[in-house]
Amino acid sequence: MNNFKILITGSYGFIGSQLVKKLLGMGIKVIGIDNCNEYYDTDLKINRLKPHLNNSMYKHYNCDLKDKMNVNQIFEENSVDVVINLAAQAGVRYSIENPYAYLDSNLTGFLNILEACRHYPVKHLLYASSSSVYGGNKVAPFSTNHNVDHPVSLYAATKKSNELMAHTYSHLYGIPTTGLRFFTVYGPWGRPDMAYFSFTKDIIEGNPIKVFNHGKMERDFTYIDDIVEGIVKLIPRAPEPNPEWDESTDELGASFAPYRVYNIGNNQPVQLMKFINVLEEKIGKEANKQYMEMQPGDVLRTYADVSELERDIDFKPSTSIEEGLGKFVDWYKEYYNITD
Repeated sequence: MNNFKILITGSYGFIGSQLVKKLLGMGIKVIGIDNCNEYYDTDLKINRLKPHLNNSMYKHYNCDLKDKMNVNQIFEENSVDVVINLAAQAGVRYSIENPYAYLDSNLTGFLNILEACRHYPVKHLLYASSSSVYGGNKVAPFSTNHNVDHPVSLYAATKKSNELMAHTYSHLYGIPTTGLRFFTVYGPWGRPDMAYFSFTKDIIEGNPIKVFNHGKMERDFTYIDDIVEGIVKLIPRAPEPNPEWDESTDELGASFAPYRVYNIGNNQPVQLMKFINVLEEKIGKEANKQYMEMQPGDVLRTYADVSELERDIDFKPSTSIEEGLGKFVDWYKEYYNITD
């Protein structure tokens, strides 16, 4: 794998930037693509990558994935072995108010990546899906063998669409694709629109926090280092086609095409109130809680069945919510120069 040249889209993003850091540390050449949009603080995005921008093993392109000509030019200029597509318009609630942003980034952008992988063949395309594809499902833990035809947000629908598009290109053009259904990734350098980040800011500043559905929700919080380790282990494991595949007996996350979908989560859902209590303990301050009704597009519970990932790459997330939130709070205080 050290001889691979790996292209990461969304390289200014939370997961993308930490993956860039990990791969460069392993001596692997990395190409990053990001349009650095203003969905949240661009300074935070740039600061994630700042230590690596002058690394001779790293090349960065400011590019929007919906710009097909630029995407193709990047693939033409660089003989890419593996593509990891993490660029997307994120956020469930944001998709209610800004639906067209999701079509541009999550559908048109992903199609351009698929087309580039078709015309400039790669050994493996890994791409971000989401636990949100499970939508209204009630059977837990969520398994890749479960039906995912009942999304409750446009964001979720675009992620399910990515999986369908990837399968089509795997079948038609033999592109090995692996979809990763991420479950609530958190940790240092995270996204300000995520609850743990905004809660930390508001608790420190003495502002009230909004506790949706009166705190009666569960999330399978997964620490960033565990996520990155899982992705790195999957890079050399390009899926093989299975001509004998039968949907009545075989895993639905596999196929007759060189295609695979995995859940990548902590496999330990945490109640929202416990999560808030741990955060209060790590910050050393009690939150002023405002209890709210459930928001459109939200789900009650996420819970990852990661047995297939355990079997295939020995994936075993090891970071507890207490340890992970502690590291996040320490980073937050240092980054924003907050003294107790």
